Amino acid sequence: MTPEELRLACRDGSFTSHTSGYCAGFVQANLVILPKDWADEFFVFAQQNPKACPIVAFSKTPGDPILNIGGKEIDIRSDLPQYRVWREGEMTDEPNNVADLWQDDFVTFLIGCSFSFEEALLADGLEIRNISEKKNVPMFNTNMACQPTERFYGNQVVSMRPFKAADAIRMIQICSRFPDVHGAPVHLGDPALIGISDIQSPDYGEAVTVNDDELPVFTACGVTPQAVIKQAKPPICITHSPGAMLVTDIPNSKLAVF
Repeated sequence: MTPEELRLACRDGSFTSHTSGYCAGFVQANLVILPKDWADEFFVFAQQNPKACPIVAFSKTPGDPILNIGGKEIDIRSDLPQYRVWREGEMTDEPNNVADLWQDDFVTFLIGCSFSFEEALLADGLEIRNISEKKNVPMFNTNMACQPTERFYGNQVVSMRPFKAADAIRMIQICSRFPDVHGAPVHLGDPALIGISDIQSPDYGEAVTVNDDELPVFTACGVTPQAVIKQAKPPICITHSPGAMLVTDIPNSKLAVF
């Protein structure tokens, strides 16, 4: 499917899966939607935490659900496979469409996703375990604190991909080219050092095989805002469901810095 075809499949409800491995070559984005009086502070939080929350685009007019940034007339209310609805910091629903919840003061943020650099890793001959095992990438809460604002604070979420040592070095080199989709990893090796007790029990996504001769490599993850939203407790917030991204028409190559 092209990105537009996938978005239309989300819109009509025929595609409700995670998006890793789909629409090679195009940027995928995490989603955060907040009321305007919370959105201004979230923008500052994202600027202070660019590894975890690299902003790819945001809506210029509060209340407008149609985005022409990143694709042709993207309807942000329906063009992702699955959403999460948060009220006062609690996740209350995971619908496939949020049109009935839309408010005229909502501001939309698209945040870079590590799925975008997976294409470059595959092109270099590296195995992406979550793709080869047809699973949603494993994601973990950590003990690595974000730089806080007055209302937004908490710890980073990371995604994990296992590599042999030489491949991990190559992965770091490749991912460093893509700072707008999390860039170089934030940790590799012993997961306990960043507060992860069991690599086979992710907080989001699905566990993948980690062989004895491989290192787990951890990249900052766009699910971080969801962990922060739990602490901030805005009256309402809408995000993507982990792994269920907005697929844009922006080529991944546009986000490479070299």
